Amino acid sequence: MDTPWHTLKAHEVIMELGSDRERGLSTSEAAKRLQQVGPNAIQESAVISPLTIFFNQFKDFMVLVLLAATAVSFALGETGDALTIVAIVVMNAVLGFMQEYRAEKSVATLKALTAPTARVIRGGVLTEILAEELVPGDVVELEAGDRVPADCRVLEAIELYTLEAPLTGESSPVAKHTDLLADPQLPVGDRKNMVFMGTVVARGRGRVVVVTTGMQTEMGTIAHLIREAVDDQTPLQRRLEHLGKILVMLSVVIVGVVVLTGLVRGEPVYQMFLTGVSLAVAAIPEGLPAIVTIALALGVQRMIQAHAIVRRLPAVETLGCTTVICSDKTGTLTRNRMTVTDLWVAGQRLAPTDPPVSIREQEVFQHTLRGAILCNNAQLPSENTGDGDLPGHGDPTELALLWAGVEAGIRPSEVNQAYARIAEIPFESERQRMAVVVQNQKNQRFVYVKGAPDVLLARCQYAEWADGPRPLDDRLRREILAANDAMAQDALRVLAVAYRPLGIQEPKEAWEDRLVFLGLTGMMDPPRPEAIEAVQKAHHAGVRTVMITGDHPETAQAVARQLGMLSAGDEVVTGRQLDAMDDEELESRVERIRVYARVSPPHKLRVVRAWKARGDVVAMTGDGVNDAPAVKEADIGVAMGITGTDVTKEASAMILTDDNFATIVRAIEEGRAIYDNIRKFIRYLLSCNIGEVLVMFLAAFMGLPLPLLPIQILFVNLVTDGLPAMALGIDPPAPGVMDRPPRPPQESIFARGLGTKIAFRGILIGISTLAIFALALGPWGMGLRSARSMALATLILSQLFHVFDARSEDRSFLEVGLFSNPWAVLAVSTSIAMLLLVIYVPGLSQLFKTAPLTGHDWAWVLVASGFIQLLSAVRDTVLRPIQQVLKAVVR
Repeated sequence: MDTPWHTLKAHEVIMELGSDRERGLSTSEAAKRLQQVGPNAIQESAVISPLTIFFNQFKDFMVLVLLAATAVSFALGETGDALTIVAIVVMNAVLGFMQEYRAEKSVATLKALTAPTARVIRGGVLTEILAEELVPGDVVELEAGDRVPADCRVLEAIELYTLEAPLTGESSPVAKHTDLLADPQLPVGDRKNMVFMGTVVARGRGRVVVVTTGMQTEMGTIAHLIREAVDDQTPLQRRLEHLGKILVMLSVVIVGVVVLTGLVRGEPVYQMFLTGVSLAVAAIPEGLPAIVTIALALGVQRMIQAHAIVRRLPAVETLGCTTVICSDKTGTLTRNRMTVTDLWVAGQRLAPTDPPVSIREQEVFQHTLRGAILCNNAQLPSENTGDGDLPGHGDPTELALLWAGVEAGIRPSEVNQAYARIAEIPFESERQRMAVVVQNQKNQRFVYVKGAPDVLLARCQYAEWADGPRPLDDRLRREILAANDAMAQDALRVLAVAYRPLGIQEPKEAWEDRLVFLGLTGMMDPPRPEAIEAVQKAHHAGVRTVMITGDHPETAQAVARQLGMLSAGDEVVTGRQLDAMDDEELESRVERIRVYARVSPPHKLRVVRAWKARGDVVAMTGDGVNDAPAVKEADIGVAMGITGTDVTKEASAMILTDDNFATIVRAIEEGRAIYDNIRKFIRYLLSCNIGEVLVMFLAAFMGLPLPLLPIQILFVNLVTDGLPAMALGIDPPAPGVMDRPPRPPQESIFARGLGTKIAFRGILIGISTLAIFALALGPWGMGLRSARSMALATLILSQLFHVFDARSEDRSFLEVGLFSNPWAVLAVSTSIAMLLLVIYVPGLSQLFKTAPLTGHDWAWVLVASGFIQLLSAVRDTVLRPIQQVLKAVVR
């Protein structure tokens, strides 16, 4: 039913639903309605067989290439290589299966947020039933601690407050009432005469009537949105898939040319078949997915140490190219704890930790906080200032007042011991104030009152000032109200504190009259200090931060200002304004909108989609159920580990164990470093593969014998594609990784000259190897076996030397530092040792068809394979200092 229930009076809702306020529905009518509307439960989507999910993992193009490489390796008798590739394929399939299977559970997890039972009036009798049996028209009783079992219209509210943060993101308890609200388009967070499934009654009690159940509730709407949200491929997955297709096509063409050329020249068919298969294995870097997985896994381990748990490996790389962070406000950018940030006493606005200078003003300052502590029903977990984030007991506003006293050096336990409470007039929304009567150890009685400033000022006759109590004339009233307005404009929730000595015989009705005004307290959920720095760091790195919250626009804007998120021309938009925009207008304005306030789950989803439609890579943070659809839709969904609901965690790719925005920025830095490492070993692997293929292709084209035998090609693959490439995957981050803007999401993995570097180095490796082979076979008069040994050594050393060049795209290996990555040195040393073994150990030499090389031979091999490094060394040690001197002279 699309009826805007909040726009109807309570009795009209009862009539519309055909129910009775006192007797509820009859048992028979409830059973009939249950048959019509179905159970009050979140429905799961059609169950996909786990086997189907698992076998779907093998449809990926690169997986098919790896399976083909497995068949080739088995055909060559390389069982070890084949089993390794199979292990890689199965590992990737298992990881993919776990991700999809857990994603399917996202909607199922919503059930944990629905109430198991409900107290309902059926036929005039209050009874407890399963919440699944509720139907529209049921009258339900609620009290503190209850989870609301369905979406309901409030019929009776006695100090009824609910916690709606999981649904709206608003951190404070929301007061409920029974009056109608005329606006049919009112956001969920402003429907104060409604309570919603999955929220919790913070205090008070009430009677409500069920208006929608199951998938028709606001929670059900979120379940629909989670199903609609799309899990796109990450940028890394798209690039690797594209790269794999290119490599396979090029490999097929080149291998085909080599094999055909050999056959035309009369080479044996079997020999050319083995050569073609070996070249195919060499040309296709089947180790690439494994090395990517290892690099990402190592990044995940580092992320855990930085308070982030990555549920999907590619998420680390995706964070590295993030251009926009859409962040929830409460708990992520803010501390998720109401905090007194300002006090106004004796004409001064101060912080709790910054008391006034004069003794008399300090007395007023402390008296104000003492009054706030006494007129208070909350309890602190401890009185240590460092324990401010520990949960206490009671209203968040009252807890904030107690912590303000602690920060000012006042211990609430000592205050309460010195002033025993005698009586209390509890807070009521109609009165907008609370009063307590206390007695000190001298048997003197005082009344302390806290409440709305305008209400308390109307009952005050004096105001405490530095020079003593002053009569509260019109000028002083205006000054206090102006201070209240200024604090309210800063999005602070303001409470006034007042008191007066109390006579023993004074009647209760007179306790709150002729009061002495003490001061104002302003509180809010303040930004995390580290979040302020992180927002600026993200901005410096070219990453926009956008706040999306269910809180009020004034509060959101004030927090955004403190975080430094708002600049000239930036916009703050509410959910209602968002509804007035079509998708095209939103996409055109989304770049200027930095704060979205009073939004609902569909709004968050629209914002994420608008950014994605522009080609941006979007990270979305969230903790509540309302965030789950947008978290799932984003390129990288980030859930809060402490305050986050299970639904949001299941929909996310990464979970923050400290609920801290700064951790996301650290993750972006880690992601950029990992992507740099992926580019390094792609540069290394492809340069090497090009060199290997080019040697064989040019030799066939020039009519030379095969420079390498099939088993030698496989050996080159073994010693160069394994450990050295893995060592590049754990290279330390380059300096200034956060001093550059994000790479464009559409950027090719070969961008910024990487493709040219790969081709140039691959050609050098191929030509130098072929030159040594041709010289050894011709002018030097060496036999074919020795010439092939020379070519084998040159090809391997050329690639191993390239490991150190590949570590940086803009600095030489000397500038980077030869030993700054000890794993690279160890990997290269191991590969060189393996090369020496197959050349000089007789058994291995016989197996790999090699011949021992002399010192003279090695000299030529080193010159051919290492001349690039020699040129770099000359440039860095000789030419560059000369250039710097010349520049200094010219200046």
